[in-house]
Amino acid sequence: MNRDSAIGVFDSGIGGLTVLQRIMEALPRENTVYLGDTARSPYGTKSVETVLRYSFENTDFLIEKGVKLVVVACNTSTAIALEALKENVAVPVIGVIEPGVRRALAETRNRKIGIIGTEATIQSGAYTRALKKLDSKIEVYSRACPLFVPLVEEGWLDNPVVKLTVES
Repeated sequence: MNRDSAIGVFDSGIGGLTVLQRIMEALPRENTVYLGDTARSPYGTKSVETVLRYSFENTDFLIEKGVKLVVVACNTSTAIALEALKENVAVPVIGVIEPGVRRALAETRNRKIGIIGTEATIQSGAYTRALKKLDSKIEVYSRACPLFVPLVEEGWLDNPVVKLTVES
């Protein structure tokens, strides 16, 4: 691995492309490799063991490509596998929960934060733990929204179905 090696990014689908875009904007001289595991998406309905296996397989693939850093752009993989990845792979690994939590804490005006995610992400409690670690008095409201993943993956961000899903 050298300084010119790429930053590897993976997600269970295409949603992580927004993370990749931010990396490319912040670090325009860095090379990147993106793995969108659309064949096995969504991860949020899978068992913990399966998410761990997929996360290690994705990370190993990126390491085989010579990356110097792995960004886990999948909330479910970050919630379930990040610590295991950090402990067991030869390159630094970062996830998306901590940056999301820091941003949410910076933006809240009433110290109440709502979290929506896959069933696995919400069940893991990772966001609540991360928020409470930084602010023990924060009020956290979590809800699994399994329909959001297919909507995002299909690019239906401005579709009326999204509004109906939110309202239900």
